[in-house]
Amino acid sequence: MKIQYILEIVGTFSFAISGALAVRDQKHQDWFSASFTAFITSIGGGTLRDILLDSYPLVWISDITIIYAVMAGILVTFVFYKYLIGLRKTLFFFDTWGIALFTIVGTEKALHLGVRPEIAAIMGVFSAVMGGVIRDVMTNEIPIIYSREVYATACFTGACTYLMLNGMGVGRYTAFITAAFVIIIIRILAVKYKWRVPAFFR
Repeated sequence: MKIQYILEIVGTFSFAISGALAVRDQKHQDWFSASFTAFITSIGGGTLRDILLDSYPLVWISDITIIYAVMAGILVTFVFYKYLIGLRKTLFFFDTWGIALFTIVGTEKALHLGVRPEIAAIMGVFSAVMGGVIRDVMTNEIPIIYSREVYATACFTGACTYLMLNGMGVGRYTAFITAAFVIIIIRILAVKYKWRVPAFFR
């Protein structure tokens, strides 16, 4: 089993926890709402990417392990809810790794399907952030991409890094790991130093 696939499953698992936790302050939260939100958070971005790229079957339909990873995330959240609430930094790490991995996986998949590099970068960002956007809308939260946080911007930078290295003939795994770490480093520094995307209107 490739390490990339293992890390993708870990990312799916962590996104499921993020989705399940998102309903904790909802007035009418229950098992179904937590499970549905976890599912959408985990597979929403990849599903949207595959639909736009006309890539079927959808990845979570062809690989049941992804569903099991989501279910595991839901169960872990239910059992260890109080403990997880106190692990903000740990969850931040998993979320950051998840968006880094899914950005590059999405970019790479789009390239393999023959789209232009510019479109591949957009698909990479969609893969990473759209599940979270849908989650936030469902739970009446302002999506993080509207908060001026360096989030989708970090993903786009990483996708462009991968495309640049790939175009230079750098080995696949080297390009993959380098671009993923670009996203992780930018995201960590952005949170630590409170970087913000410049306002559009002044």
